[in-house]
Amino acid sequence: MKKIIYTTLSLALLFLISAMYTKENEPMKLTYVYQAPRVSSENPPLLILLHGVGSNEQDLFSLAAQLPAKYLIVSARGPITLGPESYAWYQVDFSTGKPAINKEQAESSRTTILDFIEQLKTKHQFDTQQVYLCGFSQGAIMSYSVGLTQPSKIKGIAAMSGRLLEEVRPLIKDSAQLSGLKIFISHGTQDNVLGIHYANESVAYLKQKGLNPTFKTYPVGHTISAAMLKDLAGWLE
Repeated sequence: MKKIIYTTLSLALLFLISAMYTKENEPMKLTYVYQAPRVSSENPPLLILLHGVGSNEQDLFSLAAQLPAKYLIVSARGPITLGPESYAWYQVDFSTGKPAINKEQAESSRTTILDFIEQLKTKHQFDTQQVYLCGFSQGAIMSYSVGLTQPSKIKGIAAMSGRLLEEVRPLIKDSAQLSGLKIFISHGTQDNVLGIHYANESVAYLKQKGLNPTFKTYPVGHTISAAMLKDLAGWLE
């Protein structure tokens, strides 16, 4: 009897070790680059950067040195390949004058980012209660989509020149669950790709949800200006 019990326990332990090894060594859901905190910390906050359509993980990562030193900064690559060094979170068509998205790809990327965050826990040490998403354009859209649907996993969202997808609104949590979410929104008043009205609509919707986002506008187009970056860094502090 004892031999049987020991064998059963040994098999259970072997299965547990095998599962842990598999989880730690499975391929990452997203390709990424990272910068360790420039201020030594055993449990730093995590900042995930999400690029816009047609760009890649090196784009926003080039700004990492100008962001607060306390963060572990991860810059992820969108899963949709558009061309050499050109990626997206989903395909979008502007031919009608309004962005028409691939809904299935957008939803797949939303869940992939959530899975990616879980995977990062096996690769890096960070405070799981202090996870921030920061995106530009389509990356801002994905930041909204992830943070507003899973606020228990995301502490804050920084959305630069983005919009809130109508398609994701049914998945957004209620006001009580969103109450602890911090949001920074920045947008150029001369943006001719995603007009300023998208930012205004997002702010109005979030206020209906009981949130009070920090909202700043700048006299620029569809870009990240020096002033925008400075305000973002200040908000992250």
